[in-house]
Amino acid sequence: AILRGLKKKGIQQPTPIQIQGIPTILSGRDMIGIAFTGSGKTLVFTLPVIMFCLEQEKRLPFSKREGPYGLIICPSRELARQTHGILEYYCRLLQEDGLPPLRCALCIGGMSVKEQMETIKHGVHMMVATPGRLMDLLQKKMVSLDICRYLALDEADRMIDMGFEGDIRTIFSYFKGQRQTLLFSATMPKKIQNFAKSALVKPITINVGRAGAASLDVVQEVEYVKEEAKMVYLLECLQKTPPPVLIFAEKKADVDAIHEYLLLKGVEAVAIHGGKDQEERTKAIEAFRDGKKDVLVATDVASKGLDFPAIQHVINYDMPEEIENY
Repeated sequence: AILRGLKKKGIQQPTPIQIQGIPTILSGRDMIGIAFTGSGKTLVFTLPVIMFCLEQEKRLPFSKREGPYGLIICPSRELARQTHGILEYYCRLLQEDGLPPLRCALCIGGMSVKEQMETIKHGVHMMVATPGRLMDLLQKKMVSLDICRYLALDEADRMIDMGFEGDIRTIFSYFKGQRQTLLFSATMPKKIQNFAKSALVKPITINVGRAGAASLDVVQEVEYVKEEAKMVYLLECLQKTPPPVLIFAEKKADVDAIHEYLLLKGVEAVAIHGGKDQEERTKAIEAFRDGKKDVLVATDVASKGLDFPAIQHVINYDMPEEIENY
């Protein structure tokens, strides 16, 4: 069923991180995966957790309020939603093949707790969560990690940059048994290394490509433009390139200004940044993904971990503060 699902998504061959990571995880070892967005890392930790949960469910079906057995923590709601979608997709295919149904909860801010509790009440095998909301649910005893044995931290570097390290350490304290921990990160700065030392047990490190490198097949051009001429120049660039186009700016105010300017000029544009609420962000991303909108203007908050394979052109309105974000 899984192979069929991969074929449907046009995945024929495993990527380097999948070749090395999946067997490592299936063997039960802790692992650090250094890989960038687009390397196929999501399947590395989603496919094994599905396998582990199937095995558990076959031995003894999950009862009410039980679970999760597998927990995946993501820095942003968008990334959590994307990961949850992937889990649901493969679980559905397995169910179509007559295997026991697996339940997967999504616990993120901006969604009603009631909605999330509905799923959890029936017992869940897997949970995808953002640190803030998960902490909240654990403290209120709405979620229990008593039987959780599998933990994946996606984009750990970003979670720590966002100040979630304390939360994640607290989440660790809710685990009762021994757990397998996987940490995925695009980069390996000192603070992540220290964090990994305390969180993982004798991990295997798999490094695919330079830590922090972007996808290789990118042609880069730099243009010097006076501040006041930037907007007009941006529009000229857009008129020369077929959509979809992604535009990044550092500041929320710039994103809004660019978005308004483009709309005035008749460009089909949407914008996302940290100041917009969850629903707006999701709507904008979906409209852009489905080709209903031609241009997405975003701050780097929105960019991390989201993968738009169809994009041919990215414009950075200014230079990002962090070279790795670039």
